[in-house]
Amino acid sequence: MIIKNDTERANLIEAGKRLAAVLRALRGAVAPGVTSEELDDRAEELIREGADEPVFLGYTPEGAHRPYPATLCVSINDEVVHGIPNESKKILKKGDIVGLDLGLAHEGVIVDAAITVPVGQTDDETKRLLYATEEALKAGIARAVIGNHIGDISHAIAETIERAGFKVVKSLGGHGVGDRVHEEPFIPNYGRAGTGLVLKEGMVLALEPISSAGKAAVILAPDGYTYKTKDGSRSAHFEHTILIEKNGPRIITG
Repeated sequence: MIIKNDTERANLIEAGKRLAAVLRALRGAVAPGVTSEELDDRAEELIREGADEPVFLGYTPEGAHRPYPATLCVSINDEVVHGIPNESKKILKKGDIVGLDLGLAHEGVIVDAAITVPVGQTDDETKRLLYATEEALKAGIARAVIGNHIGDISHAIAETIERAGFKVVKSLGGHGVGDRVHEEPFIPNYGRAGTGLVLKEGMVLALEPISSAGKAAVILAPDGYTYKTKDGSRSAHFEHTILIEKNGPRIITG
């Protein structure tokens, strides 16, 4: 999506505010004993209360063999992304980490964001993993300025994660968003600065660093959606929808 007028910009900003509010509520609901399905139900309830649409529910991404069956992606510990919350019972335990990935449409404008949240207290390595991945998102956003390249974002993300001693999950990455859930360009979480598509004013992008505490290889579970680390190590995922403006990147879902 390229923002072309004030109405589109206002709708995008409002959509981002609404999604951020839902994610804050879900963060507050994360606790030992809570099920992934309860989080999913709450996400749908909050989105529909605002007369908005949950865009993941019923969405069939390229390569998938069936529509996604839930509103929220809930990925626990070694589940990297796209964990299905409502097809098997998943109960959060103290010390777990849980990725919450969510999208909604407001006035036809789609936004997408994700956080990874500890369930109570967790170990020091996991805390470092979460911190490094969120810092990588900040680093990528800082490079999302007019005249830079996609590779500048990708390089900043990878450098931040690897400097902290973790691995980048290279098979997954960010994307354009706004008119559809997934649009061009694909935004890798690794790459060479100064390469790739040139960034222009008005671009709407979803940046999403994804990291592993172990090796970077991932496998797809039999459900057709859930990616897991091949070695069983923990993974973290943070995402914001941003708008590239004259004065720099604007975080829409912050």
